[in-house]
Amino acid sequence: MKILDGRWFAKQYHKWIKEEVETLYPKHGRRPGLGVILVGDNPASKAYISTKEKVAKKCGFEAFDQFLPATSTFEEVKEAIEKFNKNEKVDGILLQLPVPKGLDSNALISAINFKKDADGLHPINQGLLQRGDAKVKSCTPLGALKLIDLAYSEAEIGSELAREIPEKDLSGKLAAVIGRSILVGKPVASMLLERNATVIQAHSRTENVKDLCKSADIIIAAVGIPHLVKADWVKDGAIVIDVGINRIEDGSLTGDVDYESVASKCAAITPVPRGVGPMTVAMLMKNTLECYKGSFL
Repeated sequence: MKILDGRWFAKQYHKWIKEEVETLYPKHGRRPGLGVILVGDNPASKAYISTKEKVAKKCGFEAFDQFLPATSTFEEVKEAIEKFNKNEKVDGILLQLPVPKGLDSNALISAINFKKDADGLHPINQGLLQRGDAKVKSCTPLGALKLIDLAYSEAEIGSELAREIPEKDLSGKLAAVIGRSILVGKPVASMLLERNATVIQAHSRTENVKDLCKSADIIIAAVGIPHLVKADWVKDGAIVIDVGINRIEDGSLTGDVDYESVASKCAAITPVPRGVGPMTVAMLMKNTLECYKGSFL
């Protein structure tokens, strides 16, 4: 059984991105810029932003911050977005979600220049994803796909990788996606279809989810229900990607998969934490680099 160590894998991407930045910097005369907008003082969001800024610097990026109070109006947040849209040093823009109640997050995301949409959530980029033409893709789903590539590869986890692992053709593979959110469920299903997988999309109104999952070669759980996926949901040799991260009564973090019972049946599985989360941040950097390169075309 292969434990898909997202923290180690993300560090490989930090290294590869840094190498590419150092090659491009002398040519373009500036480094990639990541602009982050945080509205309010949600502790989890603040911690996440801090992590993203540290990784951005590791990758050789310049980081730009815009912290706004929770009482900010829609117009004030949109103005901050417009400043980053106009700033030629900012290549990727991230609006940290969730925003405080009363703010229309969809409208704010739509205000981001889609060419600077580092999170891959702008409706134009979501539409391009459906067509198979997206230059940037939603970070968490993209990180999940990279972990599936790792699962099918012969890469030795823990060693230093020389180059990015090739994308796996998933022809003949049945993938069960549990969840249909715009952040994970829908885009990850589209990405799996791009890879030629046959996709089952289960959600809160789906009957017999357990039976659907039992036949899947790949299970991606993204619903926010602790330990939803049990051992009897998973066939032997499956790959299980746990996107959920839930804080339970004892204060610890756990995923949507009952890791202890499921792991022994899997060919590969992501832990929580240190699985998909670090890869989400790495893909944010990868998207920002793509936006940077696109700005010179």
